[in-house]
Amino acid sequence: MSGRELDLEAILAGLGDPVAEGHRAGLIALSGRPNVGKSTLLNHLVGEKVAIVTEVPGTTRNAIRGVLTRDDAQLVFLDTPGVAKPRTLLTRRLNDLVRDTWAGVDLIVFMVDVAAGVGEGDRFLAAELAGTGTPIVAVANKVDRVTNKDRMLPQLEKLAGLLGEGRSFADIVPVSAATGDNADQLVEVLISHLPESPRLLPPDQVTDQPERQLAAEILREKLISRASQELPHSIAVTVDEILPDEDREDLLRVDAVIHVERDSQKGIVIGKGGENLKAAASDARRELEVLLGAKVFLSTHVRVAKEWQRDPKQLGRLGY
Repeated sequence: MSGRELDLEAILAGLGDPVAEGHRAGLIALSGRPNVGKSTLLNHLVGEKVAIVTEVPGTTRNAIRGVLTRDDAQLVFLDTPGVAKPRTLLTRRLNDLVRDTWAGVDLIVFMVDVAAGVGEGDRFLAAELAGTGTPIVAVANKVDRVTNKDRMLPQLEKLAGLLGEGRSFADIVPVSAATGDNADQLVEVLISHLPESPRLLPPDQVTDQPERQLAAEILREKLISRASQELPHSIAVTVDEILPDEDREDLLRVDAVIHVERDSQKGIVIGKGGENLKAAASDARRELEVLLGAKVFLSTHVRVAKEWQRDPKQLGRLGY
């Protein structure tokens, strides 16, 4: 779901309470190269984990929505995948998802990693954003990693010029998504660029992701953290249902299927004596118990879906 294709019932529920005069609300797309910190920033701003965070670039695969609600404003964030070279059908579909999201939002946040430096990937993405017509706030992330502050100004100057002639950023805000440094100021800047509007979603909602999708993503995060270098992008996880246990009222059963592309990858995911899969599942289970507020029995099955990243039918079955 992208743009303003929101659940109408959820919108009506969100209008149940009066909002202050001058209340602002809108959809905000978080965009940037892979691994610039979009998911980390989203989790910090909404105050809960709604997107997985890994050191592996390109692990976000959905336009994940997180919500920050205040008395005077509601910010509905969409954490989009990083635009990447379309080497597979999956990558092409994710790129299309990002561009569709840009077309339907009120504001775009363009994030760069100033510690690594503004590079060609940032220029490429900025050139695409320049044609959207949507207001863009640039966020210079990872300022906590810039030990020599004299390096900061040249990077900010490069960032300021990325949109080219005739187009400029609505604002530029330096932050650290990891530490939260200047995040409050970023929120105020974003609110100032949103239209006056009632809430789009209920005030107590922090994400519209189904619990089964969150569960699948959490398990995928734990698997990626233990995977060898070539494996992360070949892993997909699906959870069809989360059901109460028939014998225990305080127990939820989560049945997860881990999909890989080749038989050799199945062995890597499972690990010697099953140690990799057991450890990842154990880490995921603990996090799911906090998320779901109940004891969790997590069962896992590893299946081979050959070359699923390039197969339209399999991509559809896996939710892409």
